[in-house]
Amino acid sequence: MLAAAARFDNGDMNQLDALKQFTTVVADTGDFRQIEAFQPQDATTNPSLILKAVQRPAYRSLLEETVAAYRGRALDELTDRLLVRFGCEILSIVPGRVSTEVDARLSFNASATVTRAQRLIELYQAQGIRIDRVLIKVAATWEGIQAAAELERQGIQTNLTLLFSPCQAVLCGQAKVQLISPFVGRIYDWFKKAAGATWVEAERTGCNDPGVQLVTQIFNYYKKFGIQTEIMGASFRNVGQITALAGCDLLTISPELLAQLEASKAPLVKALDAQAAQALDLPRLKYDEMSFRFALNQDAMATEKLAEGIRAFCADAGKLDLLLQTA
Repeated sequence: MLAAAARFDNGDMNQLDALKQFTTVVADTGDFRQIEAFQPQDATTNPSLILKAVQRPAYRSLLEETVAAYRGRALDELTDRLLVRFGCEILSIVPGRVSTEVDARLSFNASATVTRAQRLIELYQAQGIRIDRVLIKVAATWEGIQAAAELERQGIQTNLTLLFSPCQAVLCGQAKVQLISPFVGRIYDWFKKAAGATWVEAERTGCNDPGVQLVTQIFNYYKKFGIQTEIMGASFRNVGQITALAGCDLLTISPELLAQLEASKAPLVKALDAQAAQALDLPRLKYDEMSFRFALNQDAMATEKLAEGIRAFCADAGKLDLLLQTA
């Protein structure tokens, strides 16, 4: 492994290929026809990405075929079958895993989240997909993390999404979830908006980007204490945020930014290093429900972005419902 902040000699490699030397690259899209060109290991989806995809002529048939095959079934079942249809298409392209999200409207209902997750896995298995190729995405609320802990005990791997704070990451580590997705770009958006006219972009790039700083903090904490949960930076606004997190376990990247990385041969620096993190002097933290809810409440950015993210996913789930009902 390279030392922290060591320059990686790309040679004739583009930045995307260089990044793949020490970070697992994941495609963040519902447009599975775009995935193959970038050869990612895994892929992620969410309600907004699926909604966007099914409104395109190229993917409309997947929605229509799902409705035709299961007409008369409950709307939530049609939704899950459509999500699994997309997931299976993606898994025919990527060699690794796909993340499929539980309905965000269940973000505060642990038992219902577990039930929907179990059905998603059953639907994948009915299509011949191994359980280890699917990550069930759940919002990182208290209830979502408790549901994820139960699913992990059942052998169902989870991806905790809408993660904006250290306390969410610590609790996910306690729950022994498979993977977390800190949202770099949305954190950046919040701080930039809050700063207003005082924001100086040149001073908040690279390792000074607030979203990058959170992922770095979580990475160092997990590696310091041997927490096995994988860290997957997500929701990027620019290539600089991605390259500043080179060395993170995984990074899930939109096709647009994957194309920018592929087009660049600028030198790449390995920014995060697990071995270096182990030497850091960090306190070990632990949360119960009361202390978690209080810590999250004290973090204005995380509280606002978590609520906003859930609302947005719920709105898009409702739009997807309408498409399914009228197909």
